[in-house]
Amino acid sequence: MSGHSKWAGIKHKKAITDARKGAVFTKMAREITVAAKEGGGDANGNFRLRLAIQRAREVNMPADNIERAIKRGTGEGGGAAIEELRYEGYGPGGVAILIDVLTDNRNRTASDIRNTFSRYGGNMADAGAVAWIFKRKGLISADPAGKDPDELALQVIELGAADVQVEDGHLEVETEPEDFETVRDGMTQAGAKITHAEVTMSPSNTVPVTEEREAEKLLRLMDALEESDDVQQVYANFDIATEQLERLSQAV
Repeated sequence: MSGHSKWAGIKHKKAITDARKGAVFTKMAREITVAAKEGGGDANGNFRLRLAIQRAREVNMPADNIERAIKRGTGEGGGAAIEELRYEGYGPGGVAILIDVLTDNRNRTASDIRNTFSRYGGNMADAGAVAWIFKRKGLISADPAGKDPDELALQVIELGAADVQVEDGHLEVETEPEDFETVRDGMTQAGAKITHAEVTMSPSNTVPVTEEREAEKLLRLMDALEESDDVQQVYANFDIATEQLERLSQAV
């Protein structure tokens, strides 16, 4: 799995205890609102809404906040119209970056993202420049929790996983989006402890980033983009060694 997948897991853990809970909750609320607007307020029949609610619960977003966000999406609440947009660009080392945003002011958002790229040695690109590298996939990381990881991997394949890797005793699983919930729930029932699970944009190729200063600059760019109030998700195709990634993540 790409270095960015490992970075996403690190960022997910940090988000749960993030001091900027207000900003995290705002992003979650926007995603829930757009998901409800797109597919209705019944999570049982709306895959995107189910995932958004799950993510909100993982960062301890209050149930009342979730309910209000759903009502805004179904037209029962007020608030400014939210637009769903995607931006593309390149980071240090030629790393491809894809950015999904939800905004009520596209001019403000475009300016903010362009300035962030420039500040950290990257640049924005035209639509379609890097999007072709990414494909929607489900990614699940799990601790076998005492189970034999190789036997568990075989069970996961039977559940419908597209790919399973065992790394340092942990399972890294890739699924098609439509199989994500079945595989995740099946792994839990099999006794695995899910440490991170998301439907994301996975790159078809990766760019190794080994030089320390360049890797740090790239992660600072990723961090700055992710902290933008309008940015929901940032995807990239960098590959940084796990130990280096964990060390640098503490610095940024």
